[in-house]
Amino acid sequence: MPMLKLTRRILAIAFWLGITLLFLDFTGTMQPILGWMAKLQFLPSVMAVNLISIAIVLVATLLLGRMYCSVVCPLGVLQDFFAWIGRWRIFRKNKKAKFANKYSYSKPKTWLRLTVLALFIIMLLAGFNACFVLLAPYSAYGRIVASLLQPIYIDVNNLLAQWSEANDNFLFYQVEPHNNPMLLGLVACVTALILFVVAFMHGRTYCNTICPVGTTLGYLAKFSWLKMRVDEDKCIKCGLCEKNCKAACIKVEKGVPVKFDYTRCITCGDCQEVCGKGALHLAPARRKSNSSLFSEASTSSKANTSTSSSSDLSRRSFLAITGTTVAAAALKAQEKTTDGGLAAIEDKQIPMRKTPLTPPGSLSAANLQQHCTACQLCIANCPNEVLHPSTDMKHFLQPTMEYTNGYCRPECTRCADVCPAGAIQPITKEEKTAIQIGHAVWVKENCLPVAQEQRCGSCAAHCPAEAIQMVPIDKSIKQNPEDGQWYDAEGNQLDWRAVNSLLRIPVVDTEKCIGCGKCEYLCPARPFSAIYVEGHEQHREI
Repeated sequence: MPMLKLTRRILAIAFWLGITLLFLDFTGTMQPILGWMAKLQFLPSVMAVNLISIAIVLVATLLLGRMYCSVVCPLGVLQDFFAWIGRWRIFRKNKKAKFANKYSYSKPKTWLRLTVLALFIIMLLAGFNACFVLLAPYSAYGRIVASLLQPIYIDVNNLLAQWSEANDNFLFYQVEPHNNPMLLGLVACVTALILFVVAFMHGRTYCNTICPVGTTLGYLAKFSWLKMRVDEDKCIKCGLCEKNCKAACIKVEKGVPVKFDYTRCITCGDCQEVCGKGALHLAPARRKSNSSLFSEASTSSKANTSTSSSSDLSRRSFLAITGTTVAAAALKAQEKTTDGGLAAIEDKQIPMRKTPLTPPGSLSAANLQQHCTACQLCIANCPNEVLHPSTDMKHFLQPTMEYTNGYCRPECTRCADVCPAGAIQPITKEEKTAIQIGHAVWVKENCLPVAQEQRCGSCAAHCPAEAIQMVPIDKSIKQNPEDGQWYDAEGNQLDWRAVNSLLRIPVVDTEKCIGCGKCEYLCPARPFSAIYVEGHEQHREI
């Protein structure tokens, strides 16, 4: 195996495993080690305006061509795996052949590639999230792992946890799987099926025709320094390179130089491996031997004119995508209340929030809307099961906060730590405790002391910000701030028995409340919670 292909394959497997572990891991141990891999993804880097990551990808493309698509992008590596399955099937049928001859050159569908790229930019700017997130390659892979593989990963972990507990070993612990909507699983299944069929039959067609990132980097790769070139003195025009190119970018014809479409070449090294004459080399763009060993695609004036026109078009396409992909999709909460983790008596109904809740660090609903790519990484890593994918078509599959299975713990910053797109900015635990994402609202008719004349106080007892106090329903009974004693309307002091028997209702100090949702999560009122969190358009520090 040539060194180029061996190196690329090792790096591709490392990146693929690293990104996959980021989505599977629910303990948070992988993020400090592998989090940089997610932040190196091109589209999230553009959304986050991560200049360092963008520069690394662009410089690597200008040096080595579309190496990003065959090494860093997990969806690209997944396509290579599907293509390998199809190639191996053909190889098994033709055991006498050293290599499976499967592919052939196809004309570049420039009009389709640029049309999809233009529509992608328009959807990005216009906020058509349902279509935009489906085309984002890294996000598509994240949905496949988060909805299809992570539940299996958690089930295996829970089986190991049961075995560990039975043997007095606590290396593993039980984890509740995320309650993802059926729509997310359906989208992930359809995406995986389409990728498998296309890659199994035709290799990198999706990557080289539909993917907006592949199109952008492909046209930039035309100007790369190192390219795969042919020594025409050694080439015998056998066509093995063309028949084994999963990018369908090599054209071999008798009597003319071998033609490469560098906008589709992913520098995988497959062609170099199958060439029995050693005629293929990765060489600098302007390097030519005395006998013109390294030939360009065509020497005719017509081809030169076409190349010049394509170069101008590629420059405009690249400038368009890098200049406009600074916006992204949106978040709309469809939050639920919770049963408090107590007895499952009756499911709670979703409160009608006037303003959606966005995670601490997202700054505002507008900021989340402009940057989120719906990759599901924050949802897959949320240990409190607060973040869920939205089924609202306007904010398709982007994270929404709901307090059905937990609340947003003040000491947890996992979603801010893992977000690669800048939708949730990194924050410290200290900063989170001072960020107000919303405030609690009391619903009188749902409160147990009012509706059923039962004493409660769960919301005040568990509020981490001490923003809720319980006061008597009878407003004539007041507490003297000087001596701390309670007095009735006639001024008579109440004894401790009378004070303890008073029915009390919560009063929320909105200046202290941070909107964590613990009160909503633990409220025992059903089917509607007696207290819920109303979101703020703009977060603020308190």
